[in-house]
Amino acid sequence: MLVVLLLLEFYLVPSIVEVQHGMPDFLILMLLLLAIREEPGVGALTGFMIGLVVDVLTPAHFGAGILANVLVGWGAAYGRGIFFADNLLVNAGLFFIGTWVRDVLMLLFSGTALQALPAEALLWAPMQSLSTAVVGVVVVAIFRDWLAIRIEM
Repeated sequence: MLVVLLLLEFYLVPSIVEVQHGMPDFLILMLLLLAIREEPGVGALTGFMIGLVVDVLTPAHFGAGILANVLVGWGAAYGRGIFFADNLLVNAGLFFIGTWVRDVLMLLFSGTALQALPAEALLWAPMQSLSTAVVGVVVVAIFRDWLAIRIEM
């Protein structure tokens, strides 16, 4: 499943779409899928690795993607103690909120101009969050048995 998400992020989407606004973000989806099933430290470490990839591949200030993804990864992993991660509606909400928070944090940390911030945070980030949540629900529905939470005793 992770390999499929990586292939979609780096090969399929860039070859099909010129404008990335509103397209699902498969890297944040991968982060959220992994983080909700792990401890906060593992979620933060996963966020660091994905953030490093994002920072290397995007023109944002180096470190903005790392910090945003670490915070979202840690928050999603910490939230697993509060929310039941096997609920499809909870997963959809997590994918939407996690993507939106990460996008807004990246905008703030990368020094986006104040004039562009409202349009990005209130129009483009929710569109991307919604598309990521829809794809995430499909992924969870298809791979439900593989993604089941296993409680170790």
